[in-house]
Amino acid sequence: MNAFTHISKHKIVAILRGTKPADVVSIVEALYQGGVRSVEVTLNTPDALQSIAQLCAHFTDSMLIGAGTVLTPNEATDAVQAGAAFIISPIVDAPTIATTKQLGVLSIPGAYSATEIVQAHRLGADIIKVFPAGSPSYIKDLRGPLSHIPLMPTGGVSLQNIGEFLAAGAIAFGIGSALVNGKAQVNEAYLKSITKTAQAFVQAVNG
Repeated sequence: MNAFTHISKHKIVAILRGTKPADVVSIVEALYQGGVRSVEVTLNTPDALQSIAQLCAHFTDSMLIGAGTVLTPNEATDAVQAGAAFIISPIVDAPTIATTKQLGVLSIPGAYSATEIVQAHRLGADIIKVFPAGSPSYIKDLRGPLSHIPLMPTGGVSLQNIGEFLAAGAIAFGIGSALVNGKAQVNEAYLKSITKTAQAFVQAVNG
């Protein structure tokens, strides 16, 4: 399946920010055991491109690996060359969206207002990351006039509210520190906790 279908089906995109290359495979293995099938490595993570390449080589077709916090066309190019199947940004940057589409991968820029969301979609974005996510009611309000645009709330999505975001019409969710804490010590107990939390998020969206 293509990246859009994959993300739409599995819904959870785990965000890895600040994780060390030595830990990424074990962390993503823990996420996989919990049912998560998509991972974003933010480019402001040390050695992010190395981690992306490492994950792509290890998981091949079992996990969809992408890059986040992508701010420029050059960063998008570097990430795709490392193996990223999707590019996520916190902003709407027309050259980055154009480059991402030219490279043949999924474009997910970040936007907040209705105007920004429509602008990003018209520029060719496949999914719009609503950032910060705000509230489920905000997503519902956006879906009224913009039901043709796929929305992925990110930032502030938790186990307590993800069901409401889903009911409001979100097609996927970016989950960061609520799922993976980049500052935590990575040991067996922590990896088990990631799997348990991942299972809870997956259950919440599959209901």
